[in-house]
Parts: sequence; C-alpha cells; structure tokens
Amino acid sequence: MGHAPDTRLLDLGSGSFAYFQKDGGWGWSNAGLVTDAGEALLVDTLFDEALTARMLTAMADASGLASDRIGTVVNTHANGDHTHGNGLLPHAEIVASEASAAEMEAFPPALLAQLKAGGAAGQLGLAGQYFAEIFAPFDFAGVNTRAPTRTFTGRGTARVGGKTLDLIEVGPAHTRGDVIVWSPADRTVFTGDILFIEGTPIMWEGPVSNWLAACDLILGLDAEAIVPGHGPLAERAAVAAVKDYLGCIAREARLRFDAGLGAEEAAFDIGLGRFAGWRDAERLAVNVDTLYREFSGTHDAPNALALFERMAKLYYDRR
Repeated sequence: MGHAPDTRLLDLGSGSFAYFQKDGGWGWSNAGLVTDAGEALLVDTLFDEALTARMLTAMADASGLASDRIGTVVNTHANGDHTHGNGLLPHAEIVASEASAAEMEAFPPALLAQLKAGGAAGQLGLAGQYFAEIFAPFDFAGVNTRAPTRTFTGRGTARVGGKTLDLIEVGPAHTRGDVIVWSPADRTVFTGDILFIEGTPIMWEGPVSNWLAACDLILGLDAEAIVPGHGPLAERAAVAAVKDYLGCIAREARLRFDAGLGAEEAAFDIGLGRFAGWRDAERLAVNVDTLYREFSGTHDAPNALALFERMAKLYYDRR
C-alpha cells in the first residue's frame, strides 16, 4: 500500500526519509525515519493511530524495513500530533526530554477527544466551535499512546546501526521541552515545531529568546536537509523567516505592553505585514499572550481554553 496523495515520503539519501502531511496546518505534522545496517529510528509519530499506521506502511515500503525494526522513537516535544501514534510501536524505546515527558501527562488524548466532542455539540462557546473545526479530521478517541521510556535533559544521543544522532534540547520555546534531532552522518536535522514553514509558529511556552537561539543553532549546522515540524522541506531562508517573524512579534508586542494595552487588544492591533499570508495567522493571539507573560515575569500556566477563544475571534473575524 502506497502513501495517499495528501502525504509525501521524501527519500533524503543515506537511508533517511521525511514524511510530510498536507499543508502543514493544525495537526498535519511531519515525521522522519533514519536507518542504517537494518536498524531504524523514527522521529515523531502522528496525531492519531490511523495516520501513523499509514505512515509506517509507506516507510516500510520505501526502506524495506518493517515497523517492528524501529527500535527507537524520538518525540521532539509533547504535542499529540507528534506523539499520539507511539502506541503502534510497542517494542520501541520512546525517547523525549524530561520536560516533554511531564507535559505529555497533562494533555492526554482523552482530554482532546472530550474538548472536540464538546465543541462539536455546541458547548464551550466560540473556542469549542473553533477547536472542533480545526481538529475535525483527527480521531483522538481511538488513541492508546505510550509515554517515553527514556528521558534526558540538555543533550542526549541515540544510535541507529553505525550512526549516532544528537538530541539537543532547545526548549522551553514552542513547548516546555523541545528537542531537535541532528544526524551528522546524513547532514539532516529534524526540528520538530521549532520550525513551521509557510505556517505561523505558535509559542505556548517561551521565552522567545530560546526560540531565536534554536533557529540560530539550526542555521549553524552543516545541514543539507532541514525537516520542519510542519510544512515543506526548509531552505535556510525559511529558517531565517521564522526567526524574523518571532523577532517582529516580540518587538510589536513589547511596544503595546509598554503602552498599557492588554494582550487580547494587542493581538487585534498588531499588523502582520509580510507574514499575513502564513497559515493559521490567528496563533498570534497565543504568541502575544506568552510574550506578555514573559514581559511581566508571570510564570502561571497559560489558560488554553481562553487562548483558543481568542484565536477563534481572530480566525472568524479575519475569515
């Protein structure tokens, strides 16, 4: 069985592959496979088990290695669109940063299924309507995920045959424990959601300085292939554009913070300029809120439901 027209499996050479889904919008994440000497390592799974099963079949067809030859899965961060397929690899070691492992426990698939069902039923207001709409294609109720079996902080490694991969924790940024996976032998980096290409980054955690530094780290690698968490294969200019977006939003938010505007008011006031055409522009609401918490020195967790409400207002207003 080949992969469907809305997905693309790209052979990166040297036994490495990248799997791309649709346009990279909400939930349509990417993943990677690194192979050597009959062994395989998977970078991230997908948002539900059906999508992950389809991907594993495509990877097996291309690599000649069945999914039971995948000995290690590295989750780049805690979000479900990069972890919910873990359960389809029952014998693999699941590796993640310690911070990501803790964050996975806070947002189980059952909670997402409940929010989606409530939104579809007209509950939870505008936030529920928006949540149900953007996540309509995904089956959270059918997910039986696996938690990480090995965690690390800072830097770690993973081996695939004769290859050693560097696991570099660059979070908190997008989430609490973001990790990039660098394969020097393949000159390939899998960035997780440090990179959204042609789509708007969303900063749930921050600080923004960590994310900017992560972009610099990626640009400093001798990478021939840069595989983002969402969107197409990245050129160096696209990495720089992500950095430019984050810097621009940080400056604009700071101006409005200093002027006394509230975070929601600021999100509606900021013009996106050359970034206005990026997908999911309403994520600006989350980015501004996270920056405001950073500016004020507040360490409280974000109110996810309130932020989905704010994104929904921007989304429906601009649509």
